[in-house]
Amino acid sequence: MSAIVLENISKKFKVPHERRKTLFHNIVGIIKQQMDYEEFWALKNVSFEIEEGESFGIIGKNGSGKSTLLKIISGVLYPDSGKVKTKGKIAPFLGLGVGFQPELTASENVYIYGSVFGLTRKEINRHYDEIFKFAELENFKYMKLKNFSSGMNTKLAFSTAVCAAPDILILDEVFAVGDTTFQKKCTEKIFDYQKMGKTILFVSHSMDAVKKLCTRSLYLHNGQQVALGPTEEVVKKYLDAT
Repeated sequence: MSAIVLENISKKFKVPHERRKTLFHNIVGIIKQQMDYEEFWALKNVSFEIEEGESFGIIGKNGSGKSTLLKIISGVLYPDSGKVKTKGKIAPFLGLGVGFQPELTASENVYIYGSVFGLTRKEINRHYDEIFKFAELENFKYMKLKNFSSGMNTKLAFSTAVCAAPDILILDEVFAVGDTTFQKKCTEKIFDYQKMGKTILFVSHSMDAVKKLCTRSLYLHNGQQVALGPTEEVVKKYLDAT
């Protein structure tokens, strides 16, 4: 049975040509909107299915539409056309610090971030110590996140996401920052989820990590599907093109 189904997903953004500095410029811009903006298609007619319990990779250069696709699957963005169907609870790890409030403490952010994943306060209380232990941040619970390093942010975000026990775990560049020891812990946790039959959607620029974790993959270029199939074959096509 499919955990994720995408049918002809397309998404466009309006890119302004110039910055408007005054009210007059804004009014003129509204009147002459077609001249002030150009349409940028982040995704065009993307279709695929991911089976329950499958580990699926998405690869491509920066700007190819990977993160936009993950946000659409997670419900953060809506497509301009096409259909998205998901089955089960989703925990999206969509880049460094997304959803965090820098003026609040790490402890406060865990409760906010956990609620985004559908956890009740009681459930967060139950996992609270586990989250900080896995993140190796027991001594920083009451420090404001604005004083955290990028690696500390990533550790806290990933630890909170995996403790949500989702049916679908969406990971965007989880290995981009953080020390080698924590990256190893992340890999082991992902393997644990695979053994539990969870569905994993994984985006990374590390082809070794994609090949290690994913059975099938999608190669995106300029928002369009280039290849879809066994990871080894898809990665080869990507590397041959770069």
